[in-house]
Amino acid sequence: QIDPKDYTFSGLKDETVGRLPGKVAGQQFIIQDCENCSIYIFDHSATITIDGCVNCQIFLGPIKGSVFFRDCKDCKCIVACQQFRTRDCRKLEVFLCCATQPVIESSTGMKFGCFQYYYPELAFQFKDAGLSIFNNTWSSIHDFTPVSGENNWGLLPENAVVQDYVPLPSSEELKAVRISTDATRSIIPVTRGQRQKNSDESCLAVFFAGDYTTANARKLIDEMTGKGFQLVQTKEVSMKAEDAHRVFQQRASEFIPLLEKGPVVALEFNGDGAVEGCRSIINDVFSGTKVFVSESKASASQDVDNFYNFADMQMGM
Repeated sequence: QIDPKDYTFSGLKDETVGRLPGKVAGQQFIIQDCENCSIYIFDHSATITIDGCVNCQIFLGPIKGSVFFRDCKDCKCIVACQQFRTRDCRKLEVFLCCATQPVIESSTGMKFGCFQYYYPELAFQFKDAGLSIFNNTWSSIHDFTPVSGENNWGLLPENAVVQDYVPLPSSEELKAVRISTDATRSIIPVTRGQRQKNSDESCLAVFFAGDYTTANARKLIDEMTGKGFQLVQTKEVSMKAEDAHRVFQQRASEFIPLLEKGPVVALEFNGDGAVEGCRSIINDVFSGTKVFVSESKASASQDVDNFYNFADMQMGM
């Protein structure tokens, strides 16, 4: 028998509370009327609603459905979800991983950054919640109630440090979770999103489904960012033969047989020399793996547009 009290934090003040991995196990959770609290849900859940919270620090592990903040103010959050929504909120700062376009409504002073967090159980929790670590539209905010001449949201500073916003838990019970907030260890690849690109040269790399797709994509990200290139966006999406023709053009036929194995993982890197840098890493490190990589600076921006236009239509953005 499920006791709703086990899945509710209500009316707390000046407390540190949380749930350890395995303790929520896909149930829905409610957080309401908390003030000056640090709240950590180190597990996956069905949906989470957060109502009337003031000056709280909140970590929410992967949410299979939606997270909805209502009437909250001055909160700092780390959130991974399928859908993100706020209504009547002010001054929320959110490190976000969201599979669909985040929506704010009647909310002001909202700031967003890319989710960055690690603990050993987190990768499995993403799988249990049906979320891909590569589908993260954290910076494509849709403001449902824009005000002419005002901007209700913006991006957190690029060098924002997660721990300065949501510190590690101080309670003995929650210290058992082995957390790292080092961006290079983050389960979610840290992307630039909608920030201004530094260069007019981008490169598209696409890995096809197989046992090592995730590991290969992460390895390429590490190699490329280690050389100073920036990861703009990532996407995991299923493709059909006609999509391959649109995206890979004359090279489509060599990739079409690989599409049946499952979704592809695409990465966009940016920086002067990105195409050459990416191609040389693919040749050195992934010589036995079939990867689509842009062939030249001239074709690369078209590759990126072709792929992400297709992907956005797929995801119903």
